[in-house]
Amino acid sequence: MNNDTICALATANGVGALGIIRVSGNESLAVVQKSFPGKNLEKQKSHTIHYGYFMDGDEAIDEVMLSIFLAPKSFTTENSVEIAFHGSPHIGKRILETLTKNGARMAKAGEFTLRAFINGRIDLSQAEAIADVIASENEASRKVAINQLKGGITNEISILRTDLLNFVSLIELELDFAEEDVEFADRSALNQLLNKIELKLNSLIESFQYGNAIKNGTAVAIIGKPNAGKSTLLNALLKEERAIVSSIAGTTRDTIEEVLHIKGHAFRLIDTAGLRETADEIEAIGVKKAKEKVENANILVYLADAATEDFSDDIEMIQSLVRDDLKLIICATKIDEVIPTKYEKVEDTFRNEITHEFDFITISAVENQNIQDLKNELSSYVEQLQSQESNVVITNQRHFASLQKSLEAVHKVNEAITFKISTELLAYELRNALEHLGEISGEVTNDEVLGNIFSKFCIGK
Repeated sequence: MNNDTICALATANGVGALGIIRVSGNESLAVVQKSFPGKNLEKQKSHTIHYGYFMDGDEAIDEVMLSIFLAPKSFTTENSVEIAFHGSPHIGKRILETLTKNGARMAKAGEFTLRAFINGRIDLSQAEAIADVIASENEASRKVAINQLKGGITNEISILRTDLLNFVSLIELELDFAEEDVEFADRSALNQLLNKIELKLNSLIESFQYGNAIKNGTAVAIIGKPNAGKSTLLNALLKEERAIVSSIAGTTRDTIEEVLHIKGHAFRLIDTAGLRETADEIEAIGVKKAKEKVENANILVYLADAATEDFSDDIEMIQSLVRDDLKLIICATKIDEVIPTKYEKVEDTFRNEITHEFDFITISAVENQNIQDLKNELSSYVEQLQSQESNVVITNQRHFASLQKSLEAVHKVNEAITFKISTELLAYELRNALEHLGEISGEVTNDEVLGNIFSKFCIGK
């Protein structure tokens, strides 16, 4: 595979001022040279730019600029050329067709990054970070992805693996001298190291909840009885008329999802159908969907109309929806329609009946009263997830799974030491811990894992 010269469009499809086509492989200069007469590209220095016409035989396809990157000082560590052309999709297509006639082939998804990994320029976690940087939609996700691209998680894991590797070597040495019953590895020192590693692994694992919120956004289900003001609140948060607002109960039949960015964090707001018993088949489906959304939400914002006299249905609904890991915010809505002493009684009512911890906010979405308080409460939820013990945040499910397996292996090693289990078993569990840590950086991997990771990249990256 690495002997081929590959090419692909590196910029987004569609019309633009410029487009860029990437070419990589040991023969990339020769392939491009066939369509770039007048200058010997193989005699040019690395990191230089050259102007001319890209030709298909005697026909000039476009006026272009070529950027040359000679091995090993390129993204893939191979000879590479980037062709900047006028951003017409048709011109890009013609250039790619000509390159394939010249001896290149179209790159597969993620193949440039795969070559960078295989050739040792980046490790596997850095390769995944490249995809995360491209996909980042807010400031927090960008920062975390850039930190990982710079080797943040790799550096953390490398220290753990190096310490473990020293002990594995000593344990393996003991196996070579098993008949002489000697110990080269200090068990108490190994136990101290394992405790240190366990603390670090726990810290990284715990950061996944924050990392997942950064990468995928925090799911916020907006729930309440019909006409509690759910759609009005969604519109107020988004500052646009996204949902239909009507005095007619049951207007919202389906869930509406929109993304709101607060202080660099993404929140996936889910406006749902009003919760009530209904004979309307379509509305009933919407109510069922609303309950399903709460099951997958991180935050439940429950709206209760402050003008209501009886909150028994609201209390019963909240108690049926809450769970231990769900943040609950109860909002007394339409406070512009009632006197302050009324919504103070509302809070007392919920405090007396709801055992699950919750925050209480009074709002008027119509008058935009205290909407910022709700935003601050949403933001504080994500900020409280962030661990202060490490700058590294785990955002990748694969990394999370490997860390959990490593922690499990470390526990087993500790048990082996405590109960003085055989050196063979101790060595086996130590190797397990090393292997799972190595899966993160790609020091231990297989073709199936690589295929799955790089198939998710865009072509041209």
